[in-house]
Amino acid sequence: MLLASPGQLISVSDVASDPQVSAMIDEARAYPQNFGRAEEIYLMKPDLVLVGEYSRTQAAEMLERLGVPVLRLPFARSMEDVAEGIRLLGQALGRAAEAEAMAADFEARLATLRAEVRSNPRAALYSANGYTTGRLSLSGQILLAAGFSNVADEAGIPIGGNLPMERLVMAEPDLLITAAPYPGASRSEDVLRHPAVQAMRAAQTSKMISSNDWVCGTPYVLRAIETLAGERRALDAQDRAGEAGQ
Repeated sequence: MLLASPGQLISVSDVASDPQVSAMIDEARAYPQNFGRAEEIYLMKPDLVLVGEYSRTQAAEMLERLGVPVLRLPFARSMEDVAEGIRLLGQALGRAAEAEAMAADFEARLATLRAEVRSNPRAALYSANGYTTGRLSLSGQILLAAGFSNVADEAGIPIGGNLPMERLVMAEPDLLITAAPYPGASRSEDVLRHPAVQAMRAAQTSKMISSNDWVCGTPYVLRAIETLAGERRALDAQDRAGEAGQ
């Protein structure tokens, strides 16, 4: 949606309209939706189908057997992967110049955000089933770019894994970042309502929640970094005020 020329993009996945994971739900309304089924996509007669590295593999393989070109976009695990993905997609769409401009702007803004980091308070990411992610994940890289150290790294979780509640409480992070719960009730999300988690959140001035800006390797990750950078600056101000009071 960010790179395609007018008329070039003919359909987007229904995920693009999910406010939990999509940063462009308003823009997505302008396009017909698909549900990732090979049959419906084949009938659209596309010149190219874009899929995620790990998504809809059976549908993608079926489309390829039917002679439809499929481009599998790698999953972004770093800020460098985000810029590389922009350039890769630009080449595929015949929009290399536009993609290069977008990637260069992304890299310049990211460099500015990284350059202002003067401290490294500790943050913890915590979601359903006590799941957390470390420095080898996109969300972990967002934390690092914003100037936070990651409790998951301290716990020996470089990519993703479960962080026991006791380990989270004992870590005493400066900032706890929880996932936004889905509508309805889920036992996997009960951990986010645990009294220990609620007490940690109540002790913080900010109730930080990871948003749809965190999910995909697009320039919107800069908004997540900017929001976190604001949290870091607020923590720095608190520390300075505390030192002045002493």
